[in-house]
Amino acid sequence: MLLLNPGPVTLTERVRRSLLQTDLCHRESEFFDLQDEARARLVGVYGLDAKAWQAVLLTGSGTAAVESMVASLVPADGKLLVIENGVYGERITQIATQYGIAHEVVKHDWMQAPDLARIAAHLDADRAFTHVAVIHHETTTGRLNDLRALGATCRARGVQLLVDGVSSFAAEEIDFGDTAIAAVAATANKCLHGVPGAAFVVARRDALERAASRAYYLDLARLARLQDHRNTPFTPSVHAYYALVEALRELADEGGWRARHARYAALAEQARAGLAVRGIEGVLPVGDASVVLRAYRLPAGVGYDRLHDALKTRGFVIYAGQGGLSSQLFRISTMGDIHAPDVDRLLAAFDEAIR
Repeated sequence: MLLLNPGPVTLTERVRRSLLQTDLCHRESEFFDLQDEARARLVGVYGLDAKAWQAVLLTGSGTAAVESMVASLVPADGKLLVIENGVYGERITQIATQYGIAHEVVKHDWMQAPDLARIAAHLDADRAFTHVAVIHHETTTGRLNDLRALGATCRARGVQLLVDGVSSFAAEEIDFGDTAIAAVAATANKCLHGVPGAAFVVARRDALERAASRAYYLDLARLARLQDHRNTPFTPSVHAYYALVEALRELADEGGWRARHARYAALAEQARAGLAVRGIEGVLPVGDASVVLRAYRLPAGVGYDRLHDALKTRGFVIYAGQGGLSSQLFRISTMGDIHAPDVDRLLAAFDEAIR
């Protein structure tokens, strides 16, 4: 069964076999060697300076990393502006509300790109804002939000940017040289091709030094401090860390994030072109969409459940639209151990399913 949903992904045999390594106590030096390698390789994905940046590991899903980032890096006297143009932007608002973090929201229709003029107006109207939170790749629609333009807006106003990179890290460009970016939260089981259970925040060390301590298990500053000293406050998902390290090694062997981006782009275009020939159009222009996932309009007269089940019997798992979009679209991701012949088989399966 090939998973075409936006994580977890279909694993390579190399990563799957890594889960069979020896059981390991998380208080032994062998575990800390594993933790150190994962953190070093994560900082190295985008060639970052380890003196300025730190990768902080968490056991949990991508949402755990986002929650830890937001709860910790907005200071006690800070204020957050949340950009919503999909389900995951809305989730950040829910996190801020849960922790009692002062915040406002710039809401957009789910099909819209962030409106920089409205965002700038909010920041200019209230100088109390210290941080902006945004989803890089909003998988609700497959839109890739423009970090470069948003970073310039924040930088001009001395505001820091918190990035949900859960569905973009290791496959889309992230300019960590942008001084507006304070941190990026992500997970092992998407573009890195690891397994669920390991997540992380890549954060500026100076941002961690100013972190608040709102959370307990997800206290990012404590995690960072202990991991820097080969320690951990809690029991991590050891085997998920095995898989993360092996996935990071595999990423490096394959040419890094740029090679992964090119691979995804080729597969996404192959799927897009093949579906277009069959009268199934993408929801967004190609230039607005991530290479990781694309959303498509359901064929006339074919409901999602019928399409999903027909494709699943042929070995493919696609993903539904969310909220009010569930009756209009479906989504296909090309993450994981997926190759051009698989997309050919998928397109043939569409022919059979629709017929």
